[in-house]
Amino acid sequence: MAGRIAVPPMAEEGSRALIPLDFVRGLFNTIEKPLIVAERNGNLLLVNTRAEQFVESITPGLNLFKDLLKTDARKIFEELEKGEHRLEHHFQIGGVKSTVLVQWMPGPDWLVVEIKSKSETQTGADPATQLTVQELLQEREITYRNLLAAYLKLQEVNRQKTVFLASAAHELKTPLAVIKGYYDLLLAGSLGRLTDKQRDILEESKDSCERLVRLVSMFLNYSALESGKLVLQLRENDLRDCLDELSKRWVEAFQRKSVKLDASFDPSIPTFRFDYQKVQQAAANLLDNALKHTPSGGTVTLRAAPHFWERRVAALAPVEERRRFRLPRPNSVEVSVTDSGPGIAAEHHQEIFEDFVRVDRNTSGMGLGLAIAKRLIQAHRGKIWVESESRGSRFTFLLPMDQG
Repeated sequence: MAGRIAVPPMAEEGSRALIPLDFVRGLFNTIEKPLIVAERNGNLLLVNTRAEQFVESITPGLNLFKDLLKTDARKIFEELEKGEHRLEHHFQIGGVKSTVLVQWMPGPDWLVVEIKSKSETQTGADPATQLTVQELLQEREITYRNLLAAYLKLQEVNRQKTVFLASAAHELKTPLAVIKGYYDLLLAGSLGRLTDKQRDILEESKDSCERLVRLVSMFLNYSALESGKLVLQLRENDLRDCLDELSKRWVEAFQRKSVKLDASFDPSIPTFRFDYQKVQQAAANLLDNALKHTPSGGTVTLRAAPHFWERRVAALAPVEERRRFRLPRPNSVEVSVTDSGPGIAAEHHQEIFEDFVRVDRNTSGMGLGLAIAKRLIQAHRGKIWVESESRGSRFTFLLPMDQG
């Protein structure tokens, strides 16, 4: 059938409106009655979903008179042309005796066939087990309502989980900050001299406290993302300062595990608009993940450099033309974190960015770090991915400079 239907003039004489066939078919399927629309020669134009239940199969070239009604078209039109625009007849449709109403539309010269009912079940079918169309529709409606109720219940449970995580994280945040402050005072010697053993115990305790603080911060970020309350504070910032501050903050944690942190940032990176805290949080999650999976004596590198990001948009010019007129300067910044750990199998490269997914069950954590990093970067209209072979992994994200 054609992709559009020409509707006869209604308002202005001689005008014809072209309506897309998919749109017409969508409206036609909303009609509760089983209907078939055909041309004068019997070629089918439209068959709605209710009518398809009465027809064995809809194939191209199917004819209303020859294949469905099993009757001569001339007998139908002899009565229609006498002035009867609506006829009731009994026909065989798909091997089933059915009562149909045939109505003629003289304007477009179409036939509209309404299937009224089945007078008997199909030959050979067991009456005890044969379901009527109405029963099937009722069963489908009940199934749909049950699925909808289950979906809404899951949505409510998920909302309650998010609210609980946010409430628990807020309650833990203040006491953890106080505990961490006292650790800093003790280790600085402000409350008296410490023995070497006392200092070691306090440093280990402080490390555990900081890990708990990061976990609470992760829950807060996750709950904000889940509830849709994440708001980016876009300001002109220096990404090199952002990442340099982060690397200095993590030096001590890397030293305790005897892992080398190598940070290098291209001096040509310009200032641009981004959320300082959110980008720092995303990079911190990548460093935390790299530290977990890098053995003692290994190396983690943090790099940042300008990058030309050629976005694939269908409306753009061909590749050759785009390359000829490339931007005079990079339009994004590429930030990468590379570790010397065991690597990640290719089949896990997508799922590791999902919520609560941990590929290595032997490591600590809730499986939220990479998922939160992905959402924070995507909120900046950026992109994040992982590359990994047999040894080592490289997590990379792009931040566009035109945040607007």
